[in-house]
Amino acid sequence: MPVIEIDAQDAVFDCAPGDTLLRAGLRAGLGMPYECGVGACGCCRCEVIEGEVADQWPEAPGLSDRDRRKGRVLACQTRPLGDARIRLRLDPRIEPVVRPARRTARLAAVNDITHDIREFVFRSDAPADFLPGQYAMLALPGLDRERAYSMANLPNGAGEWHFRIRRVIGGGASEALFSQLAPGAEIGLDGPYGMAWLRTDSPRDIVCIAGGSGLAPMLSVARGVAAEPSLAGRRVDFFYGGRTPADICGQPELAALPGFGEAIHYHAAVSDADAAHRAGWSGQIGPIHQLVESTLGERLGSAEFYLAGPPPMVEALQQLLQLTHKLPPERIHFDRFF
Repeated sequence: MPVIEIDAQDAVFDCAPGDTLLRAGLRAGLGMPYECGVGACGCCRCEVIEGEVADQWPEAPGLSDRDRRKGRVLACQTRPLGDARIRLRLDPRIEPVVRPARRTARLAAVNDITHDIREFVFRSDAPADFLPGQYAMLALPGLDRERAYSMANLPNGAGEWHFRIRRVIGGGASEALFSQLAPGAEIGLDGPYGMAWLRTDSPRDIVCIAGGSGLAPMLSVARGVAAEPSLAGRRVDFFYGGRTPADICGQPELAALPGFGEAIHYHAAVSDADAAHRAGWSGQIGPIHQLVESTLGERLGSAEFYLAGPPPMVEALQQLLQLTHKLPPERIHFDRFF
């Protein structure tokens, strides 16, 4: 088993067969920087000082041409071929609260949520141990790379992992899930991962903003608030944005939580005005970030934010929160997926 040393950081860890540098480091409890875990965001860039490694995705968008010229690699896409020494900066503040582990999971149930989003319930023999808002890597049949999907439920001893997944026409992962897997089918599940988990030590009101299959981690966060005694009565504003009225979802699940309508509030907006009028939509029309600003008003500046959805939605919210309203980044939680 390769032994990996982190240069000038007094840290050494083993890398099991099949693991990347990033996953092995996280399994060892190290604060290795990352977000998406799939080669897109570039947060896990590092340098290989000694040893040979294999890059499982040389064209990953998380590396720029300048990075490649300087010999940098993505820890999430790099496997060591033997002992190695790498250079990166560890951050003790991001050491994993729950260390990720590999397991086998079986498809237990499938439920339609909208016309293009389904809930896939998997069950593993070991408990489902994660923090609300985190994600797992799924190894699906016929695909050469794992895919990241967020859990919609809460950690539990029954080993249940609930994912809300949107069907993407031509997308290998969603096609495998929607068309090929039948109840009882086994997949590989590796997790948990992600930094956008519910902070229970924050005294602020909580705002969850979702679009598309970003519904899953935001439901998990909202459910986590409702289940945490120390957060009893904490106000949660849950925003969901869709292109058409047929895309809007999430309210029934929130309505089942204690405090809905009193501490927990649901808001939705449709961005396609023509589709809204054709469907007789009587709710808000426009991008979700505009509804967030108009609804929260002065409360916006004192809240804690959790975001999950398409990159344009997240970028618009970042501009609203950080540039327009000057919120510090440590109060805005999201994992970048592309």
